[in-house]
Amino acid sequence: MITTDICIIGAGPVGLFAVFEAGLLKMRCHLVDYLPQVGGQLSEIYPQKPIYDIPGYPEVKAQELVDNLMEQIKPFQPTFTLGERVEHLNKQEDGSYILVTNENTQIHAKVIVIAGGLGVFEPRKPALEKLDYFEGKGVTYMVKNPDTFRDKKVVLAGGGDSALDWTIYLSNIAERVTLVHRNETFRGAPDSAAKVFDLANNGKIDLILSANLKELGGNGQLSSITLEGKNKEEIVIDTDYLIPLFGLSPKLGPIADWGLSIDKNAIEVDTRDYSTGVERIYAIGDINTYPGKLKLILCGFHEAAIMMHSAFKYVYPDQKLSFKYTTVNGVNAF
Repeated sequence: MITTDICIIGAGPVGLFAVFEAGLLKMRCHLVDYLPQVGGQLSEIYPQKPIYDIPGYPEVKAQELVDNLMEQIKPFQPTFTLGERVEHLNKQEDGSYILVTNENTQIHAKVIVIAGGLGVFEPRKPALEKLDYFEGKGVTYMVKNPDTFRDKKVVLAGGGDSALDWTIYLSNIAERVTLVHRNETFRGAPDSAAKVFDLANNGKIDLILSANLKELGGNGQLSSITLEGKNKEEIVIDTDYLIPLFGLSPKLGPIADWGLSIDKNAIEVDTRDYSTGVERIYAIGDINTYPGKLKLILCGFHEAAIMMHSAFKYVYPDQKLSFKYTTVNGVNAF
């Protein structure tokens, strides 16, 4: 059981900045995110995209902003559960909650902050029979621990940056890596695509283009994949793992069943403190909605500051909150 003051669901920029605001008030945070790394959309979708509306930064790249936020919250020692999704929410007699993830990780928290951006980013799955059966038995949609694939036969499918980057990385770990893509050219960075072609030309990986996944095989565990080539021929590959990397799609996920007020896949909140109407649960950032809402990172930062002052009463019910400026007090670690 992980015990914390505040559990933040979503480790994007707004969730990370919320840790800073909580830390100023001596409240500890644990963050949960379905993606295997922090940063949310910024890290997963457009890490090199410049952002122009962050105060004090005429221009900052998305990943640079994430890195700076991580440096900013380092004094407050947040903890993380990554690559997992919160599935269940159990309220306790004292008003606190126990959250349970899809990997059965349990987190006890006095306050919950939903900072999930557009929702849970779920993988786009190929239309294959028996796909569900082989999930967790050879089929996986993310690389949480690269060492899992050491000395294994791995097939990756996709044509974007993730497929290219993981093909390059795993070529030094796995026994054999095969990259399958339905087109002749890649959507990812040209430099990464060039490296993949070099690996294929040097015999270090197998590259199969203009082919589609057709069928999965195995008895209790994935052991083979059948492809359909551009001439409709079948290609059978022996493998231990299949990693389809076809991008991500945002969904509200299990949060939709928590009794919150939902409007068009967004959580309605009270703008006085960004509370949801369910005691001890707040929502900040792109996942919430209210009259005049602007989906901007800087607006999420503002919401994080306001709501943490409201959450203080649940974490320290016997204390009176005294607002102090960081320019006067600085940033004091735990």
